[in-house]
Amino acid sequence: MAKLSINVDHVATLRQARMASEPDPVAAAVAADMAGADGITIHLRGDRRHIQDRDLKLLRQMVKTALNLEMAATSEMIEIALQVKPDMVTLVPEREGELTTEGGLDVEGNYEQLNQAIGKLQLNGMLVSLFVNPDEESINASAKLRADYVEINTDSYASARGVAEQITQLERLEKMAALAHRLNVGINMGHGLDYRNIVNLVQIPHIHEFSIGHAIVARAVLVGFERAVREMLDSVKRSR
Repeated sequence: MAKLSINVDHVATLRQARMASEPDPVAAAVAADMAGADGITIHLRGDRRHIQDRDLKLLRQMVKTALNLEMAATSEMIEIALQVKPDMVTLVPEREGELTTEGGLDVEGNYEQLNQAIGKLQLNGMLVSLFVNPDEESINASAKLRADYVEINTDSYASARGVAEQITQLERLEKMAALAHRLNVGINMGHGLDYRNIVNLVQIPHIHEFSIGHAIVARAVLVGFERAVREMLDSVKRSR
């Protein structure tokens, strides 16, 4: 069964809205651990708009499952990862002013930069995943770079309007997952997933992990963090 990693970025977003000490994403991660999550995901951005360096350091100490650090392939972030050593690093694109990550990496266009980053991170014992759009060029280039995983961007599926478009995007994800599997690249998926649209994705073979954040944090505002995580875990289990 595919694992579930909880992204706690938006807990930090709420905290930073008032530049306060609460809610604490570290406490949310502990609650997610207690609820049965398989891992915690955070994105340390260059502008530190939500997750802070302090959060990363504490989470490395507190997370009992697996810590996945999303970051840009910059020299600053690579140095931080080498110091903290999360279990996995997911390299993502960053654009100033974007509300959230707007798409997958241009793997071919940034091939040499990614090649150097992947080599340094893997040499220091970290698994490396590349956040990519669901297209053959990105999957093939990721395999050529010897990335351990790809995280396939599910936004086109999550934002699809109407059943026909959703089926088209679902079939596209299935095809890309099959390609990654043939190329011996591990498969994660994430972006825009919620309690409803996760149901169909669970049926796709070979997926290692889903990364979900906003939907769980939004639900947690109403019912609490542990319950929100357990409900998502139940959605995944019931859909197998």
